[in-house]
Amino acid sequence: MSTRALMIMGTGSDVGKSMVVAGLCRAFANRGIKVAPFKPQNMSNNAAVTADGGEIGRAQALQARAAGRAPVTAMNPVLLKPEQETGAQVIVRGQRVASMSARDYFATRARFMPDVLAAFNELADTADLIIVEGAGSASEVNLRHNDLANFGFARAANVPVVLCGDIQRGGVIAAIIGTLAVIDPDDADLVVASLINKFQGDPALFETGRQFIAEKTGRVCLGPLPFFADAAKLPAEDVLALDDNLRSGEGDFLIAVPRLARIANFDDLDPLRAEPGVRVELIQPGNPLPRNANLIILPGSKSTRADMEQVRHEGWDIDILAHVRAGGAVLGICGGYQMLGRTIADPDGVEGAPGITAGLGLLDIATILAPQKQLRIEHATETRSGAALSGYHMHMGVSTGADALRPFSHVGGKPEGALSENGHIMGTYLHGLFAADGFRKTFLERLGARADADLNYESSIDAVLDALAAHIETHLDLDQVLALAGPVGGLSA
Repeated sequence: MSTRALMIMGTGSDVGKSMVVAGLCRAFANRGIKVAPFKPQNMSNNAAVTADGGEIGRAQALQARAAGRAPVTAMNPVLLKPEQETGAQVIVRGQRVASMSARDYFATRARFMPDVLAAFNELADTADLIIVEGAGSASEVNLRHNDLANFGFARAANVPVVLCGDIQRGGVIAAIIGTLAVIDPDDADLVVASLINKFQGDPALFETGRQFIAEKTGRVCLGPLPFFADAAKLPAEDVLALDDNLRSGEGDFLIAVPRLARIANFDDLDPLRAEPGVRVELIQPGNPLPRNANLIILPGSKSTRADMEQVRHEGWDIDILAHVRAGGAVLGICGGYQMLGRTIADPDGVEGAPGITAGLGLLDIATILAPQKQLRIEHATETRSGAALSGYHMHMGVSTGADALRPFSHVGGKPEGALSENGHIMGTYLHGLFAADGFRKTFLERLGARADADLNYESSIDAVLDALAAHIETHLDLDQVLALAGPVGGLSA
């Protein structure tokens, strides 16, 4: 078959676009179709390192996995990683090109459209079907000028659109019909169908609503697609999903994680949250770190110095030091590792104004931030146990010092991370390390936790993706969905 494409846009944020795309990718892949995910522009601090040495949004990496292919930068050519309240790091084809204010980015983003279209073309050369995900709401007419994420791309690439609405929010009929009413008529012409997502209850009760939408819009209304509860077991892209689930598990072993303002790559916690003997609690600002925590994890951060200042502002530094004095363990991952050291220096102003911020002083290391981001998929061995683990580096600093001579792990025979003399304070740049079942079990049991010997984390993710595909296959006519896709061609900037 010639390459075809279909775009899933939303009436708002968090209507389930990412999960619908992942489910469609796995369902079509199961039919033997070469499918690829694509998101022109994403905004997320939860990213993944790709096979071609860049970074993309975590959701696109998951969608690539659903499609049965390695993630590549072409799947998410523009990634925005918020650094401040009004600015973000701009990643193009997997590499950082600038840090820009929101105003400057919106004024100049049209220059990235050629990159977006070139990436889309690259994927088209390797796929029979591309499932495209929009961003946020399709009806944000105030952001339509020079748009890359929604109709700006769809118009440039001439991709048909399915408009997805979340019935749990209420007002889904008005959301779909209203979106078509307020957008540009030429944009509306690209919409070929609507989709009702997250339905709960008897679908027959919505039949008149579905017919009303179809009559009023003149387009087929797909679904309703019932709520898929196991989606919560998949890696989340948006930190809001993490905030909606502040506590996971009922185990006796408590892991406390301070909710940093610029928390990044928080899916590092997912394998721990899947352990039945473990309880992971995300501690919100304004709350102390619990005294009965067995382990404190300082997670990744998009802006380490600013989040270090937040740790002090919240008094979490005092809680962490008290925890250590009582013999508790602390693990810092990436930015959290940098916070455990003596100082974090930013001579080039990578994260903001140049300067030096004092760390917690729990590891004898010092960090110097640098403009060049390190992006690598790694295979490592934990120093203490010899357990194999894999992960990825995604950071912009180098940490050196006496405790780095006691490395957390070895990567290609070279030391990585650091340990305190008594081994209670641990730091590593490796994201994704807990997905390795053997290492996770060894790590937890060494700290006194019960680990599930039967938990295969990676297999569990694929099982959920298979269940999601079956769910979509049951409730949507995939032949009808495939027929809605349009041929790839006629791209223009």
